[in-house]
Amino acid sequence: MKNCVIAIAFAIILTNSATAEDNVLKVGDTVPEFKMPYATRDSIADNDLTPKMMKDKRYLLAFYPADWSGGCTKEVCTFRDSFEDLKKLDIEVVAVSGDYVYSHFEWAKHHNLPFKLASDPTREFGKKLGVYMPESGMHKRSVFVVGKDGKFEYINYNYSVRDGADFEALKTALAKK
Repeated sequence: MKNCVIAIAFAIILTNSATAEDNVLKVGDTVPEFKMPYATRDSIADNDLTPKMMKDKRYLLAFYPADWSGGCTKEVCTFRDSFEDLKKLDIEVVAVSGDYVYSHFEWAKHHNLPFKLASDPTREFGKKLGVYMPESGMHKRSVFVVGKDGKFEYINYNYSVRDGADFEALKTALAKK
């Protein structure tokens, strides 16, 4: 019985690993279709965020695990504090988590976040991008820059907020375009 349980657990781990590897995207790939409700510090939007809505815009998709957590607050506040610099680089920020738009709205108001917070409660978009972590039910902290042509210009699947190095690397990559 013990061997059977171990074999099943190993099979689940292999299946989850294969799924994550299958969904890894590369620079130059086209952003997959998405349709997500979103909020800003001012309101919960009446329409959903889609690639068509972002057509001809250069934007950052910043995935994070959850509203109201320490690391995630640090991440979005870094984007907030650098918002004008990112605008000068022709970047629109879209933060994405599995939290509902009601939480996003309150969090955006609380921290005065000047950008969209998209909600992926089904985790479908996160799965398409390979950032959904089934073991926690959350998205892995990752960033994707989508160019005006709808293709990825920059991807960091292991984005960290610990020391600011990944944010500096992101800004350097953004400035090159």
